[in-house]
Amino acid sequence: MIGPRSTEQRHADALYRLGHDVDAWVATTDTATGAPRLTPLSFLWHDETLLFATSASGATGRNLAANPSVQVGIGLTRDVVLVQGTVEVVPTVPKALGDAFATKTGFDPRTITTAFPYFRLTPRTIQVWREEDELAGRWLMRDGVWLA
Repeated sequence: MIGPRSTEQRHADALYRLGHDVDAWVATTDTATGAPRLTPLSFLWHDETLLFATSASGATGRNLAANPSVQVGIGLTRDVVLVQGTVEVVPTVPKALGDAFATKTGFDPRTITTAFPYFRLTPRTIQVWREEDELAGRWLMRDGVWLA
Protein backbone atom coordinates (compact mmCIF):
# COMPACT_ATOMS: atom_id res chain seq x y z
CA MET A 1 0.00 0.00 0.00
CA ILE A 2 1.32 3.44 -0.90
CA GLY A 3 0.60 6.41 1.33
CA PRO A 4 -1.38 6.52 4.55
CA ARG A 5 -4.82 4.96 4.83
CA SER A 6 -7.82 7.16 5.44
CA THR A 7 -9.22 7.28 8.95
CA GLU A 8 -12.23 5.31 7.74
CA GLN A 9 -10.02 2.58 6.27
CA ARG A 10 -7.93 2.38 9.44
CA HIS A 11 -11.09 2.06 11.50
CA ALA A 12 -12.36 -0.76 9.27
CA ASP A 13 -8.95 -2.47 9.35
CA ALA A 14 -8.78 -2.17 13.15
CA LEU A 15 -12.25 -3.68 13.57
CA TYR A 16 -11.30 -6.50 11.20
CA ARG A 17 -8.12 -7.24 13.18
CA LEU A 18 -9.98 -7.08 16.50
CA GLY A 19 -12.63 -9.45 15.18
CA HIS A 20 -10.33 -11.92 13.43
CA ASP A 21 -6.95 -12.01 15.19
CA VAL A 22 -6.74 -14.51 18.02
CA ASP A 23 -3.72 -13.44 20.09
CA ALA A 24 -2.51 -10.21 21.65
CA TRP A 25 0.47 -9.08 23.69
CA VAL A 26 -0.88 -7.96 27.07
CA ALA A 27 1.27 -5.54 29.09
CA THR A 28 0.62 -5.50 32.83
CA THR A 29 2.42 -4.12 35.87
CA ASP A 30 3.08 -5.74 39.22
CA THR A 31 1.60 -3.21 41.61
CA ALA A 32 3.95 -4.16 44.48
CA THR A 33 7.23 -3.98 42.57
CA GLY A 34 6.42 -1.93 39.47
CA ALA A 35 7.87 -4.73 37.32
CA PRO A 36 6.39 -4.87 33.82
CA ARG A 37 5.12 -8.10 32.31
CA LEU A 38 4.35 -8.81 28.65
CA THR A 39 2.28 -11.94 28.03
CA PRO A 40 0.62 -13.36 24.91
CA LEU A 41 -3.05 -14.12 25.54
CA SER A 42 -5.88 -15.15 23.25
CA PHE A 43 -8.85 -12.81 23.12
CA LEU A 44 -12.39 -12.28 21.91
CA TRP A 45 -13.62 -8.87 20.73
CA HIS A 46 -17.18 -8.65 22.05
CA ASP A 47 -19.43 -5.59 22.53
CA GLU A 48 -16.46 -3.26 21.96
CA THR A 49 -14.43 -4.89 24.72
CA LEU A 50 -11.62 -7.46 24.72
CA LEU A 51 -12.15 -10.64 26.70
CA PHE A 52 -9.12 -12.61 27.94
CA ALA A 53 -8.73 -15.56 30.30
CA THR A 54 -5.69 -16.58 32.30
CA SER A 55 -4.78 -18.34 35.51
CA ALA A 56 -5.73 -16.39 38.62
CA SER A 57 -2.57 -17.59 40.37
CA GLY A 58 -0.12 -16.67 37.58
CA ALA A 59 1.71 -13.35 37.48
CA THR A 60 -0.42 -11.97 34.63
CA GLY A 61 -3.68 -12.93 36.33
CA ARG A 62 -2.54 -11.41 39.61
CA ASN A 63 -1.42 -8.23 37.82
CA LEU A 64 -4.71 -7.93 35.90
CA ALA A 65 -6.69 -8.37 39.13
CA ALA A 66 -4.61 -5.86 41.11
CA ASN A 67 -3.91 -3.15 38.55
CA PRO A 68 -6.74 -2.36 36.14
CA SER A 69 -4.63 -0.25 33.75
CA VAL A 70 -3.52 -2.40 30.80
CA GLN A 71 -2.14 -1.96 27.28
CA VAL A 72 -2.54 -4.54 24.53
CA GLY A 73 -0.78 -4.87 21.17
CA ILE A 74 -2.53 -6.75 18.38
CA GLY A 75 -1.11 -7.48 14.96
CA LEU A 76 2.23 -7.09 13.34
CA THR A 77 4.88 -4.49 14.09
CA ARG A 78 4.08 -2.77 10.79
CA ASP A 79 0.31 -3.11 11.13
CA VAL A 80 -0.51 -2.68 14.78
CA VAL A 81 -3.57 -1.97 16.88
CA LEU A 82 -2.68 -0.66 20.35
CA VAL A 83 -5.47 -0.72 22.91
CA GLN A 84 -5.11 0.91 26.30
CA GLY A 85 -7.85 0.64 28.86
CA THR A 86 -9.25 -0.66 32.10
CA VAL A 87 -9.61 -4.32 33.03
CA GLU A 88 -12.20 -5.91 35.28
CA VAL A 89 -12.22 -9.49 36.57
CA VAL A 90 -15.15 -11.54 35.29
CA PRO A 91 -15.22 -14.82 37.24
CA THR A 92 -17.85 -16.39 34.96
CA VAL A 93 -19.49 -15.47 31.69
CA PRO A 94 -22.83 -16.40 30.13
CA LYS A 95 -22.76 -19.71 28.25
CA ALA A 96 -23.06 -18.07 24.80
CA LEU A 97 -20.10 -15.76 25.51
CA GLY A 98 -18.01 -18.62 26.90
CA ASP A 99 -18.84 -20.67 23.80
CA ALA A 100 -17.86 -17.78 21.51
CA PHE A 101 -14.57 -17.35 23.38
CA ALA A 102 -13.81 -21.07 23.16
CA THR A 103 -14.66 -21.22 19.46
CA LYS A 104 -12.48 -18.23 18.55
CA THR A 105 -9.48 -18.97 20.77
CA GLY A 106 -9.42 -22.76 20.58
CA PHE A 107 -9.56 -23.32 24.33
CA ASP A 108 -12.25 -23.21 26.97
CA PRO A 109 -11.25 -21.84 30.40
CA ARG A 110 -14.47 -23.26 31.85
CA THR A 111 -12.95 -26.76 31.58
CA ILE A 112 -9.89 -25.94 33.69
CA THR A 113 -10.18 -27.09 37.31
CA THR A 114 -8.04 -24.31 38.83
CA ALA A 115 -9.23 -20.70 38.99
CA PHE A 116 -9.06 -19.37 35.42
CA PRO A 117 -11.15 -16.19 35.34
CA TYR A 118 -11.99 -14.00 32.40
CA PHE A 119 -10.80 -10.41 32.23
CA ARG A 120 -12.72 -7.76 30.30
CA LEU A 121 -10.73 -4.83 28.88
CA THR A 122 -12.76 -1.72 28.12
CA PRO A 123 -10.73 0.47 25.75
CA ARG A 124 -9.96 4.09 26.61
CA THR A 125 -7.68 4.62 23.63
CA ILE A 126 -7.02 2.81 20.38
CA GLN A 127 -4.16 3.64 18.04
CA VAL A 128 -3.61 2.11 14.60
CA TRP A 129 -0.71 2.52 12.16
CA ARG A 130 1.47 0.73 9.64
CA GLU A 131 4.32 3.07 8.85
CA GLU A 132 5.66 6.47 9.87
CA ASP A 133 3.33 8.21 7.41
CA GLU A 134 0.34 7.04 9.48
CA LEU A 135 1.60 8.21 12.89
CA ALA A 136 -0.09 11.62 12.66
CA GLY A 137 -3.56 10.05 12.36
CA ARG A 138 -3.00 6.99 14.55
CA TRP A 139 -5.60 7.83 17.22
CA LEU A 140 -8.97 6.19 16.48
CA MET A 141 -10.32 6.33 20.04
CA ARG A 142 -9.73 8.70 22.93
CA ASP A 143 -11.44 8.67 26.33
CA GLY A 144 -13.46 5.64 25.20
CA VAL A 145 -14.99 7.47 22.23
CA TRP A 146 -14.36 6.51 18.59
CA LEU A 147 -13.03 9.49 16.65
CA ALA A 148 -14.12 8.12 13.29
